[in-house]
Amino acid sequence: MTTYMVTGGAGFIGSNFILEMYGHYINEGDRIINLDCLTYAADLRNLSSIRDESEYWFHFCDIRNLAAVNQAIQYYSPDRIIHFAAESHVDNSITGPKVFIDTNIVGTWNLLEATRIWRDRLPEDFLFVHVSTDEVYGSLKEDEPRFHEELPLKPNSPYAASKASSDMLVRSYVQTYDFPAIITRCSNNYGPHQMSEKFIPLMITNALQDKELPVYGTGKNIRDWIHVRDHARAIQAVMTKGRIGQIYNIGGSWELANIEIVEEILDILDKPTSLIKYVEDRPGHDWRYAMDTTKICAETDWEPIVGFERGLYITVQWYKAMRELCE
Repeated sequence: MTTYMVTGGAGFIGSNFILEMYGHYINEGDRIINLDCLTYAADLRNLSSIRDESEYWFHFCDIRNLAAVNQAIQYYSPDRIIHFAAESHVDNSITGPKVFIDTNIVGTWNLLEATRIWRDRLPEDFLFVHVSTDEVYGSLKEDEPRFHEELPLKPNSPYAASKASSDMLVRSYVQTYDFPAIITRCSNNYGPHQMSEKFIPLMITNALQDKELPVYGTGKNIRDWIHVRDHARAIQAVMTKGRIGQIYNIGGSWELANIEIVEEILDILDKPTSLIKYVEDRPGHDWRYAMDTTKICAETDWEPIVGFERGLYITVQWYKAMRELCE
């Protein structure tokens, strides 16, 4: 029997991870504890399909509150903590960085410290998986090789800096306290249940309403895209086969310019390109992200299985169906 504690489990990636675990990896007697404080980016409806299942429990908890985190860890005594909870919208980090410091840095420290305090009372094979981002590496030029795990961190936004800081905290606990943790760094996710403030859902929802699609700068910034369920499978693979103290890059190996994705969305929805509106670029906008996934593929046998064209089409149809349900 295994107890999985998932922080931020009502958010986009966390909820998809829980659904993937529940559908394919949970055994009789296992529990999934969703630890979430339900910020604007969280929605328990993401998990409505398993809400009444005995294996799934929701626990309201703000990771910025050390006492609350202590209480939850003491009560559930988890075998695994999978730490997704984070403020993640780059634009918001530019206009209001404090909540990113409080959640991403202090919140991560609270989890680490509470777990360290209770370590002797936790299961012997306890593991902490810290879910991070490719943005901690900074930016690549078009002709540079992909990010690998040994690169120095060069974050360029308050969001990226807060995640890099939390990565360093986790690493310090591994080195100083022999803490059983693994760090994963993933590329841009897409799929169902993502907040409409993020790039792909914003483009889809605006196009569905025949609104302008705001594209930063020239639209040629490049991102490496992965379907959220492929990311969930990668986390499960790392939990099963990853090595404590290691960092694993996760990516879909689908490098695309932002404007290419916008045009594909318009094509799927049969909308005109005249809806595209180029807007002033945001400060510190990284040019390119791309992940070298050699390490995780070699050590865990994981590989992405959702092709971007198919995944994007399914994602567009999901948002279209959700809009029609609300009309």
